[in-house]
Amino acid sequence: MTDQPTPSPSPTTHFGFRDVPVGEKQKLVGQVFTSVARNYDLMNDLMSFGVHRLWKRHFVAISGVRRGDRVLDLAGGTGDIAALLKPVVGADGEVVVGDINAAMLGVGRDRLTDRGLVSGLRWAQLNAEALPFPDNSFDAVTMAFGLRNVTDKDKALADICRVLKPGGRLLVLEFSRVQNALFNTLYDFHSFKVLPKLGRLFAGDADSYQYLAESIRKHPDQETLKGMMERAGFGKVEVRNLTNGIVAIHRAYKL
Repeated sequence: MTDQPTPSPSPTTHFGFRDVPVGEKQKLVGQVFTSVARNYDLMNDLMSFGVHRLWKRHFVAISGVRRGDRVLDLAGGTGDIAALLKPVVGADGEVVVGDINAAMLGVGRDRLTDRGLVSGLRWAQLNAEALPFPDNSFDAVTMAFGLRNVTDKDKALADICRVLKPGGRLLVLEFSRVQNALFNTLYDFHSFKVLPKLGRLFAGDADSYQYLAESIRKHPDQETLKGMMERAGFGKVEVRNLTNGIVAIHRAYKL
């Protein structure tokens, strides 16, 4: 009798601090964001002490987006970035809001419709790893607080590069590596000891907030993400830390 070959283990990836099969992460992340969709602004306020609103305004202000541009806003389901971009691109431009989570898209679309922001906005449920757009479709791609939840970041970055026009810009706003050791200790205490309790108190959901804190720590740091962008085909990658590196803006160009 010949020995049967030992089956190779299934590839895994991180979901917070847990290792899970690659094929399960998308579903697990989807469950988190379906759970927090209605309280997403509250979640960001708790995670950032409300400063996320200033970060987002600065992110759009330095984006280089101009009147008439066509912009793809990924992980944009809440509509926050789209609402800031729309006045910039004007009536001649377009913002396509893409998100993998239908609940998040519904919240954002309803919110912006209530504000009268309808014309020049499109909403698309999509996977950032396989964008349903032709090559060279967009002048800019933005992604705020979404890249850390993507299963295959390298694949997503490569596909973003594909859909950008030559000379187009990718801008990523994401939680990153705090630069000061003492500040980092305080930030860890808030993230792991305080935030889940606030999530339970205000949203009835400690587990999702625990995952979100863990996902930040597993996300590539500033220099690692810069290298990933360069390997995906981007050039002139710039990194700007905000609030001591709690978040960072990466800006890169398709050359």
